[in-house]
Amino acid sequence: MIEQVSFKEAHRLLTEDKNILLLDVREEEEYITGHAIDAVLFTLADINEESAAETIPSKSTPVMVYCRSGARSHAAAKLLDKMGYETVYDLGGLIGWPYGLE
Repeated sequence: MIEQVSFKEAHRLLTEDKNILLLDVREEEEYITGHAIDAVLFTLADINEESAAETIPSKSTPVMVYCRSGARSHAAAKLLDKMGYETVYDLGGLIGWPYGLE
């Protein structure tokens, strides 16, 4: 299941559920320049069955993905959903994220 979430909803979910894995699906160069707090780099190009199993061992772990503008996060969400991950949140683009970067 893929659910589109707003910044406000994403922040609420991440605050309330510490099990959600926040994935930045941009390229490493983009990640280095600033990413959401606690986000893990998992580039869209690297997402496959094997790498997903390493990064997200349990298909029941809720996952939230984002990129710069929303196109890559949408593609990543579709891939993870197709692989059987039960709860996938698509945050879309990080532009304008008001909850801090690191």
